[in-house]
Amino acid sequence: MRKIRGLRWYILALVGLGTIINYIDRNTLGILAPQLKEQLHFSTEQYSFVVAAFQFCYSLMQPIAGFVTDLIGLRFGYFLFALLWGSAAALHAFAGGWQSMAFFRGLLGISEAAAIPAGVKTSTLWFPAKERSVATGWFNTGSSVGAMIAPPLVIWLAVTWSWRLAFLATGLLGVGMSILWLWLYRNPEHASRLSDEERSYILSGEQVVTLPKPSMKRVLSQGKFWGIAAARFLTEPAWQTFSFWIPLYMVSVRHMDIKQFALFAWLPFLGADLGGILGGYLSPFFSKTFKMSLVNSRIAGIGVGALCMIGPGLIGLVSSPITAILLFSVGGFAHQMLSGLLYALVTDTFEKQDVATATGYAGMAGYLGGLSFSLVIGQLANTIGYEPLFACLSVFDIAAFFVVLMVLGQRGHRVARVTSAATGAG
Repeated sequence: MRKIRGLRWYILALVGLGTIINYIDRNTLGILAPQLKEQLHFSTEQYSFVVAAFQFCYSLMQPIAGFVTDLIGLRFGYFLFALLWGSAAALHAFAGGWQSMAFFRGLLGISEAAAIPAGVKTSTLWFPAKERSVATGWFNTGSSVGAMIAPPLVIWLAVTWSWRLAFLATGLLGVGMSILWLWLYRNPEHASRLSDEERSYILSGEQVVTLPKPSMKRVLSQGKFWGIAAARFLTEPAWQTFSFWIPLYMVSVRHMDIKQFALFAWLPFLGADLGGILGGYLSPFFSKTFKMSLVNSRIAGIGVGALCMIGPGLIGLVSSPITAILLFSVGGFAHQMLSGLLYALVTDTFEKQDVATATGYAGMAGYLGGLSFSLVIGQLANTIGYEPLFACLSVFDIAAFFVVLMVLGQRGHRVARVTSAATGAG
């Protein structure tokens, strides 16, 4: 059988496509929120409950989904969860009120929980350690590409046909992805089109040994895990806010209509694409330029992203809705930069058999943070306004950087270099 040169990049494109579809399905609700509030007659507080249903189920399911993916294998595990999430997304079309919408969101949260752990595991299996931050940055870009595609696609479907058709059509994309994954994906040891040269490159610097079974206890017993989990708890509210609350804020507070919003809604996620990609290359740059260790170079990039997150905190100071969108774009850039590097830290810290499990537990912490903040928005947005809450996101991300620096930073003169590089680049 003919070998495919650079097969690992084709595999990365495949998992990136899955992430794109995952986030189209995930973001459809937020895009349609102004229309759904009107047609299904629910309040801002009730909308926060709908959002929280997804976040709660997603957060609880992430470690389970990651463990299941480690246990039954990446190929069948991703297929199963993609089939379920596509079906759950399509079921949103049959909601009749906020309670039924919340139920379907919960189903979506349960089934979508495997996507990111599976993507991180794919990067770990298919790329050598020195390329994993780049690979993670590229596949994680799929989340912002999906979020960028979703507004024009979903609004076009809703305006042309109906919001119910929008949910149905985007859900079927997930079903199609499950079939495509099962057909095309194989682990490196079973990939007949992988050349011996590329297989050796993927395994460069690693000993080929029989790995033990994945272990939740082994993951949770490491202090470094708790540093990553705390950082995800602090940083994830930003992405959840961008995904679920920007449309409602721009329509209800900045007085854009839904068609005007569609013209600009993709910009924060274009910024996120650029941040995810740049973050992947930033780590090798810091490592080479400042002679940092691999871990410290990741932390330096997280510091740069945390400083850039000051942008969304300034939204309350601007009057133009376009300027507000641009500041959200800075936030998207910053978040995906540090988010991708946090995923890369998981690949640096845990053995291959535990990567999806560790990613799942850290994701659980992140979504619990996002859940808590969404409920706070639902309670306070109509009283103190959205803008002070956006300012909190900046504080959270800077705090996350210091947590990671203290818990995972490798001590000595290189730690000082991390801090100076991060602050200087900001």
